[in-house]
Amino acid sequence: MALIYSTLPEAVRTAEILRGLQKRYVAGLAAFVGEMPIAKQWLRNKGECGGGERLSFLENTALAGASINFSQVHYRGDSGVRLAAATALSAIVHPAHPRLPSAHLHLSYTQMQDGDAYWRLMADLNPAIENEQQRMKFDRMLAAVADQHLLEGVENGEQYFYIPALDRHRGVSHFYLERFTLGDFDDDLSYVEQFGMAVLTTYVSILMDGMGEEKEPSEEEQASQLAYHTLYLFQVLLMDRGTTAGLLIHDQNDQGILGSLPPRVDKNLLSSWESRLTGPQDILLERLLRVMPQMGVVPVTDSLKKQFAETIRRFYHDFPEAVALQAKSPLDHQDRGLHGST
Repeated sequence: MALIYSTLPEAVRTAEILRGLQKRYVAGLAAFVGEMPIAKQWLRNKGECGGGERLSFLENTALAGASINFSQVHYRGDSGVRLAAATALSAIVHPAHPRLPSAHLHLSYTQMQDGDAYWRLMADLNPAIENEQQRMKFDRMLAAVADQHLLEGVENGEQYFYIPALDRHRGVSHFYLERFTLGDFDDDLSYVEQFGMAVLTTYVSILMDGMGEEKEPSEEEQASQLAYHTLYLFQVLLMDRGTTAGLLIHDQNDQGILGSLPPRVDKNLLSSWESRLTGPQDILLERLLRVMPQMGVVPVTDSLKKQFAETIRRFYHDFPEAVALQAKSPLDHQDRGLHGST
């Protein structure tokens, strides 16, 4: 089955830029890791409505895991679907060493059948062990590239990545623009390309700075990383609106949408947070725990990701009002999460 991309002019140009950023990001990570990623294609409605390509680095001595995803879904004007085209780059990297931070980048352009169109930009730094120099380097980059949109992006990011049940944020540096446009497509595209390039080059630079200089992690540092990865999974599965919406819209890219999950988590720690949740979110966590193996440290396998996806879909079928308990977003609209953001 062939993957057919949108022929809308703006979608074509957006795809060219985002695939270029995907290629640059993968090249930087390949230089850090010393090997190339595995490519996996997925199809929306057997490719007739698009799909995408996921480039993944498996766990190795340098990375705990990484997934750099490009996707584009589209519908004809007579399809009865409000969406015309949505084109996205969504990337998450989890380094193997606890002293190197994870990073998330999401860039997407959504076009509606009625002509409405907008961008979504997200970038955040997520360390297991906080490092002030790494945070400052990332923050300085955001300040330079975001320009006059910095304050709005940071305020939105701080709101979105806050976890009320744990009274903390997922990371240390957050940026999020929703329904963003400068009023001109060419200006938007240039801004997004510069933003994406700045984020990925700065993050790869942070990784390179730590390559060869990091001593073997201590048991305490490894424990801190496991605890942080557990928190990351908790935020993605219970709080992230983009992830949830992506899973509820269709089941054709569960591995890609949940590609941001870390390789293993502490089930006992995850279970200890159930009592901090208000209903019915506590029920969702209980159901997720139920499908996990009976062990302390649980590998997050592809099979388990599929079970997570199916569990989440069943839960929101049973408790549709629970979506309101997820991360607070600057704007609510029905088309969030067409690709999964995390």
